Amino acid sequence: MARPPHPLLSRDLIARTALDLIDREGSDGASVRRIAAKLGVNPTSLYNHVPNRAAIIEDVRAIVSANIDSRPLRRDSWEDGLRAWARSYRAAFAGHPRAIPLLMTTRASAPVLLAEYEDFTLAAEAVGWMSRDVLPLLTAFESFILGSVLDMSGPTVVFDPTGQEEQFPRFAAAFSSLEHEDQTDPVASRAFELGLSMLVSSARPEHHHAR
Repeated sequence: MARPPHPLLSRDLIARTALDLIDREGSDGASVRRIAAKLGVNPTSLYNHVPNRAAIIEDVRAIVSANIDSRPLRRDSWEDGLRAWARSYRAAFAGHPRAIPLLMTTRASAPVLLAEYEDFTLAAEAVGWMSRDVLPLLTAFESFILGSVLDMSGPTVVFDPTGQEEQFPRFAAAFSSLEHEDQTDPVASRAFELGLSMLVSSARPEHHHAR
């Protein structure tokens, strides 16, 4: 039997094709027409497998989120679990920074991600966080983690005081210390670990409810 000219269409193939296009083209790659063209099929063929573009985006979220490991939140201490989960979250999105702006435009409903949120909620409530405070806490961590991923995808340093050293001497001195930046320990990674340490150290409710 002759092979079909294109891979058999499936919901998973559509989502993975969309993610590949998003990685290369940004949100423009998530259009139904662009995905169909990449797969060599008519755009209407996609609707035999997915109801709409929003479903494709959510499937993309599920693929990326499947690499986030929330088990430490169930297994380890609160602080150790947060560190391991946050590092896993950052690593999962590190290869797909261009997907972040697109995923931020839709509500998250992928079961694989909601299961991880459930682990976060259980762990947070176990150390005393009230239910109404869990989402702000989760959002604080996610904003930091995803911002760090975007930081990784940009220039090593986004500021440059060159030529203004006399006006801003202390900042210029700090900037010059990066002249021999260690590529195995880039600024973005050190910034992430510093910020994560600060977040985790204040992630117990008693640090906030007493104020």
